Amino acid sequence: MYYRLTIPYILPGLNEYIGIERQNKYAAAQVKKNIESGIIFLIKQQLPQLSIKEPIVIDYTWIEPNKRRDKDNIAFAKKFIQDALVKAGVLNNDGWDFVADFSDKFRIDAENPGVMVIIHPLCNETKAKFSSALTKTSFF
Repeated sequence: MYYRLTIPYILPGLNEYIGIERQNKYAAAQVKKNIESGIIFLIKQQLPQLSIKEPIVIDYTWIEPNKRRDKDNIAFAKKFIQDALVKAGVLNNDGWDFVADFSDKFRIDAENPGVMVIIHPLCNETKAKFSSALTKTSFF
């Protein structure tokens, strides 16, 4: 089972947000609030009454009109999306225990830019696999 949220426009990237923040920290907070309000509106339309209590995985597909922005700059906007999902009551929180993982994919479509968000609640078996994989991971 999965849930899909479509945001039919591009979101500000990290560079845009930093530019606003450098000008006025209060303006940046207002911009974040406005962005989240827009996303919450879409959540209420597309995922009414949804409340997920178990851990999840989120797959993001970032659809840009061109290749001008760097991918890491674009993907920063997941912060706005995840905070909006929490504020809308879809997720309990967006911490490590609740958002088990996420992935980013990037596409170009000048006609239909936006973001496709796929939320996968984890069943008990999948939760156990994630938990086991995380404890076995060693980079050193």
